[in-house]
Amino acid sequence: MAHPAPLVAPQPSLAAALKTLLGADLLAHDFAADEDSITVDRTAVAGVMVALRDNLEYQQLMEIAGVDYPDRAERFEVVYHLLSVTKNHRLRVRVSTDEATPVPSIVPVWPNAGWLEREVFDMYGVLFAGNPDLRRILTDYGFQGHPQRKDFPLTGYTELRYSEEDKRVVYEPVKLAQDLRNFDFLSPWEGADYVLPGDEKAGGTGEAPGKGAPTPLTAAEVKAADDKAKAPPPPTPKTTENTRQTGAGAKANLKAAKTSRDGAKATAAAKAKTPATKKAEKAPAKPKAPANPRAPRKPKAGDDA
Repeated sequence: MAHPAPLVAPQPSLAAALKTLLGADLLAHDFAADEDSITVDRTAVAGVMVALRDNLEYQQLMEIAGVDYPDRAERFEVVYHLLSVTKNHRLRVRVSTDEATPVPSIVPVWPNAGWLEREVFDMYGVLFAGNPDLRRILTDYGFQGHPQRKDFPLTGYTELRYSEEDKRVVYEPVKLAQDLRNFDFLSPWEGADYVLPGDEKAGGTGEAPGKGAPTPLTAAEVKAADDKAKAPPPPTPKTTENTRQTGAGAKANLKAAKTSRDGAKATAAAKAKTPATKKAEKAPAKPKAPANPRAPRKPKAGDDA
């Protein structure tokens, strides 16, 4: 299986070359994930960088990173990432230190180390002896503490920002955008130890207060409900065809066969004419237009031409 890291040219003779070149300054050499990492003496790191640049052709300093191990006596590691353009190879160099012991600066070897060392100082508090401008570079001017340390608290410090309301720079305590909360990962179907939001208003459900949502059906109950749903519907009841099938008895059948008074009146009224119909029949017929239209009047003397 190919390694996900970018392919670099292997250097099988690098271990021997490093041991010969660095001697006692080389404390450890590890090869993992197709990458070489060495740990060197902190006091000799500047000379080691010169030797690696001039003798092993590691021309570029790509990055300086910090790592915090609170359980160690020297809790911090400063990690330098070097690149050899001619060999297509990367080398990681590590040194260990604590809060009070400074690490020699390598700005004279690679000038771009100035800002990179300032980042490690700002985030971890590692001191670099010989850095020409060891100031904070990422946090505010009045910031206290070092945010990348494992024991750095999330609240309690002050931050600097520009206020649009006050039109000036203000200092205020650092606050989280969202407070820390304790999440209950219990499934609501299993029931919680408290009343879930909305359950206090649900009346008539049969659930006791504080029980949460009802427990789901068992497998047997689910199967029985499915079988009931799949069962064919009951047959449609047959309507009665004669009086003997009503089941009410002879007297009820005789009474049901009679025509009610309301029904008789309704039948007679349906045949009779309504008052509106009678009024319409008595009204005179509308006059019809004459068959021949009236002839036009003949003009008389004196009329305008």
